Amino acid sequence: MFDRILIANRGEIACRVMETAQRMGVSCVAVYSDADAAAKHVAMADGAVHIGGSAPAESYLRGDVIIQAALETGAQAIHPGYGFLSENPGFVEAVEAAGLVFIGPSASAIRAMGLKDAAKALMVEAGVPVVPGYHGADQDDALLAAEAESIGYPVLIKAVAGGGGKGMRLVERAGDFAAALASARSEAKTAFGNADVLVEKFVSQPRHIEVQVFGDGTRAVHLFERDCSLQRRHQKVIEEAPAPGMTEEMRAAMGAAAVRAAEAIGYAGAGTVEFIVDGSGGLSPDGFFFMEMNTRLQVEHPVTEMITGVDLVEWQLRVAAGEGVPLAQEQLSITGHAFEARLYAEDVPAGFLPATGTLSHLRFPEGVRADSGVRAGDVISPFYDPMIAKVIVHGPTRAVALNRLSAALAGTEVGGTVTNLAFLGALAGHDGFGRGEVDTGLIARDLDTLTAVPGAEPRHLVVAGMAALNLFEATDMAGFSLWQPLRRAVVLTAQDERHDLAVEVLSPVRQQWHVAGQEIMAERVGTRWQVDGVPQPAVAVDGSLVTVFDHYGLTVEVVDPLDQAAGAAGDGNLIEAPMPGLVKAIDAVAGQSVAAGDRLAVLEAMKMEHSLLAARDGVVAEVLAAAGDQVEAGAALIRLEAEA
Repeated sequence: MFDRILIANRGEIACRVMETAQRMGVSCVAVYSDADAAAKHVAMADGAVHIGGSAPAESYLRGDVIIQAALETGAQAIHPGYGFLSENPGFVEAVEAAGLVFIGPSASAIRAMGLKDAAKALMVEAGVPVVPGYHGADQDDALLAAEAESIGYPVLIKAVAGGGGKGMRLVERAGDFAAALASARSEAKTAFGNADVLVEKFVSQPRHIEVQVFGDGTRAVHLFERDCSLQRRHQKVIEEAPAPGMTEEMRAAMGAAAVRAAEAIGYAGAGTVEFIVDGSGGLSPDGFFFMEMNTRLQVEHPVTEMITGVDLVEWQLRVAAGEGVPLAQEQLSITGHAFEARLYAEDVPAGFLPATGTLSHLRFPEGVRADSGVRAGDVISPFYDPMIAKVIVHGPTRAVALNRLSAALAGTEVGGTVTNLAFLGALAGHDGFGRGEVDTGLIARDLDTLTAVPGAEPRHLVVAGMAALNLFEATDMAGFSLWQPLRRAVVLTAQDERHDLAVEVLSPVRQQWHVAGQEIMAERVGTRWQVDGVPQPAVAVDGSLVTVFDHYGLTVEVVDPLDQAAGAAGDGNLIEAPMPGLVKAIDAVAGQSVAAGDRLAVLEAMKMEHSLLAARDGVVAEVLAAAGDQVEAGAALIRLEAEA
């Protein structure tokens, strides 16, 4: 076994690898960018090396600098985590040329699966079923359009070097194909440096089921399946294992196909074979098709660990150190059911836009596995994926595990940034999902219901007011302030609505509040306050922001009465950057007439492209940014002429 390894990654996966490696007595070296100097993975490591600027291209994608750091710190091997350099065959070759061990598959295995079109041809040879489509090298626009017609709409355009939903577009009509093709190519070129695409038949009621495989370069086993059908814009949201409705016959067929795929390329280490499954008529052994193989550890690997009892990172280290696959196929079995929910800093009502901010508070319930790369006080940076944590639960049955997931999400507390926590909670409580009726279109069909924002009730406003006025301490001086009237007032805003509150402190343990025409009593019972007869939820205060931890976290702002300009809005004519990012394109010029819905600019942020659209018909008065500009959230990009 290795004495020391370097982890060429950041965030929760770097922390996850360290937990296992350090438990095995292996020393860990972290690498970090300017933005990550005080990050959790740096604090956990036995040593850390600064490798460059905040942007990934200046740090985590600099393979030569990372290899040099490994050599200088005495590391014997490099674990790539996932993302960044994990599926870069050139990096694997450079690691091995430096006399180090790459904890993962060979460069040849990565290359074999790196391009979707070549991988599918290889899978056909190995007897693995594939989706009908065009995977050829000829990328002529007219040819691709003709192939789409031949396959039959709807079709998917997918980047051949893609992953994570980038460079992927669903096209339902021939008239939309050209625009979708151009958009997919642009995003693919940015994300992967390769604009080539393939075209596939879109399965009507698709389920995304993947099989965890593990090999030692000669033989492979599978560790059963995960269902990743709950997706938004092709990004996984909640994963589970095993797949609901799976039959033993289909599990055996999918597992055997995945093992054939792995052994066909001499695969070593952890990998995932992803299948698209036609769920329209129930699960059938002849209704699954190969999509791609991810030649690395997956974000959702914990659910497999929970149902098998296997530590996949430990297996990675053992196989990389020269051991064979630790268990035979017949020694592997499934126990219970597991779920993983991906908790992100993102603004759900604004269309799931990635968010930034400083985490003023972060707490997970007892007994819940939370794989996280951040702590309270850490910054969610615009340079990287905005994941806060993966919330993982296990139970003896799917129903019990789902109940535990709902409770875990309800008990998770995040302050300092908006999150998708309420969205995850709505998904966990979705009736169809509870019945196991999952497919990749579930979220889109019920999007309005799932993204409804819980409102702040009067009792929540009272709790926020108590925090703002520092009235939680039950002392004889509670509520007293020199030169203040006995009746005190506080102004709050919640979801852009103003609320005027007043309070009379009747005793150290009783307060009478006036809000929205109601009188609400707050009373201290034992060690805890009750507001309107309900136990007071926990709160976190960060400057003028109060987060009340009920309904997955309600953010209330305390209005400074001296700040007359607070919340002042602009004239509505500006198109602004909704988040920090890179201006990828400006599609408007001064004097141009535009219609509502026209794309005016493209912003690249957190590894995704975001189109900024005209909110109304009008004329462009001024273009205030150029392609290539790095802008902050709220930066003015384009101004329209004022309406008459």
